[in-house]
Order: sequence, then C-alpha cells, then structure tokens
Amino acid sequence: MIYYFSGTGNSKWVAEQLAAKTGDSAVNMMLNRGPQPTNEQVIGLVFPIHAWGAPEPVLEFTRKLSAKPAFSFAVCTCGLEAGTTMEKMRRVYPLDSVYSIEMPNNYVIGSELESVESILRKVTKAKEQLDVIAAQISAREPVSDVNTGSAAWLKSSLINFGFNMASCSTKPFYVTEKCISCGQCARDCPAQTIRMVAGKPTWGKKCYMCTACINLCPTQAIEYGKGTAARGRYSFVDVA
Repeated sequence: MIYYFSGTGNSKWVAEQLAAKTGDSAVNMMLNRGPQPTNEQVIGLVFPIHAWGAPEPVLEFTRKLSAKPAFSFAVCTCGLEAGTTMEKMRRVYPLDSVYSIEMPNNYVIGSELESVESILRKVTKAKEQLDVIAAQISAREPVSDVNTGSAAWLKSSLINFGFNMASCSTKPFYVTEKCISCGQCARDCPAQTIRMVAGKPTWGKKCYMCTACINLCPTQAIEYGKGTAARGRYSFVDVA
C-alpha cells in the first residue's frame, strides 16, 4: 500500500505512478478510513517537503502505523532539497529505501511560480526517475537517493521549526469578488479548517500550508496577503 499526502497534485501523481508501475494501490492518507496495513506488506509513503520537513499530518499518520512491513519506502517531492527529513522519518518508522524527487514549485504564497518550460522539464525528469525507483522497489533494494542540500541540519531543524511556528497562519487568507461559492476550497482542505459561511470561505486557525485552497480555486478568488494577486496558480492536472 502506498499512502500519500498531496495539496496540489505533485505527490498524488508520484504515488499513483509508483502504484501503477509496481502493481500496488495509492491511498490518500488524509481520507484513509480502512483497515491498517498488515504485517509483511510493502508500505510506501509519498509526501511533499514543507520548509525542509515533512508536513504535520504526514508525521501524525506515520506515527500511527503499527505494521511491520516486509519492505518500506518513502518518496518526498520537493523544489530541490529535502534536508534531513528522511533521517527524521526513519526515527518515526522503519524505512528501507528513501528518495527525493524534484517537482514544480507550488508555493505561490512565498514565491513566483515557474515557467511552463521549467515545469515540463521537471516532470519529464521525474518520469524517468520514477521508472528507476519502481524497479528498485519491486526488487526490494535498499536505496538512499535523497538530495539533502547544503546546511541540511540547520534548514530541517531551526528553519523548519520557525516555519511551523510563524508561517502557517491563516490570517492573511481572504476571498475576492471572484468567488462563486462553489465550496471546493472547503472540500479540498486536508486540515478541515475552511468553512463556508454565507456562501464564502472562512478559515480557522489550523493550516498545513498545502496551498490547495489558493491553487485549486477554479476562479482564482483566494489570495494570501499582498503578494499572490500578481502570481499565477499551480496544480499538477494543468501540466499532466
């Protein structure tokens, strides 16, 4: 079983590709209400890197896994570097193989998005990498292929801690007159922090910064502070 967490589709696509190539199943860990995996299964985790760390719900889900897998692996999607995320994940759950895959940037809240050419180039490279990863998983080869980057410990400890403490606020979110009251943002929110009030979204306090609400809004009606109004939006389905 391959469990994934995904905001705008990068990690979902990776999980589904691996499932198809290895004859497995990909399941959204935020929606998983079925039985826990049993011993001697192959268990995979696929998730994005948020500020050189694993998102909170990924860690929460992984801590609840009790099965002793026959083989286990984790794949993180990132803009470039994963830091020491996989080392930390191995302290939470035994992982035989770990990988990082560079995928298009979706963090419209903090930066400009990439060009179409850059996005397509990364996806093409990722497809080639996934062929290799799938073959290694099928052969149950223990592999560590992670781009930790420079100053990995600093980024995955102090900077990640600061991000989780100070940069996950929902206060800057707001909705414009473009809102059509479709409620997609509330349905897509893995933190279940968005409620529709009088036909408009309102945000609670909890946020995983997955950027699903702002990126997947069909009318681009959601903004975050002053910077996002001039930026585009990203979702993997737009480039697949």
